Amino acid sequence: MATSTLPSKPASDPTELLPKKLAHARPLFDQEILRRAAGDSFKKLNPATLFKNPVIFVVEVGALVTTILLVRDVAAGASDAAFNLQIALWLWFTVLFANFAEAMAEARGKAQADALRKTKSDALARRYLPNGKSEQVPASLLRAGDLVVCEAGDIIPGDGEVVEGIATVDESVITGESAP
Repeated sequence: MATSTLPSKPASDPTELLPKKLAHARPLFDQEILRRAAGDSFKKLNPATLFKNPVIFVVEVGALVTTILLVRDVAAGASDAAFNLQIALWLWFTVLFANFAEAMAEARGKAQADALRKTKSDALARRYLPNGKSEQVPASLLRAGDLVVCEAGDIIPGDGEVVEGIATVDESVITGESAP
């Protein structure tokens, strides 16, 4: 598939080049992603899951041993129970935070993949016809050898090469990040 671009006026606002639905990327702390990551951080406390990450697994074992010693000291009425409580809390916090950070990265990756899949299925292309006109078709109907006309702000409907004009692609549209 070949792509032809048409010259257009330069955009004064960088977001003018983005499709309107992608102009505002997901915020870093999206509520849906935060909820999913918080739940997953507790699910990842399973030792079989943490065994794949040896550093955090060792921290979890240390937190478990410290918690057992804390319970023993509280039952015996030891005076240093407050210190053991503080150490146990810090170790559990470390494990949970590491799991949360990993779950956030996974959730953002899944959300990004979902957004790219949706863009692929929703994208429309202006296919150039031999008679000089163009028609709107879903990107999924494009085949090798089709000529596509793209203008500033369009979603590029597939892989191809520029046969006429020039092209600059804003990768933030592809990755879903905000433009610098």
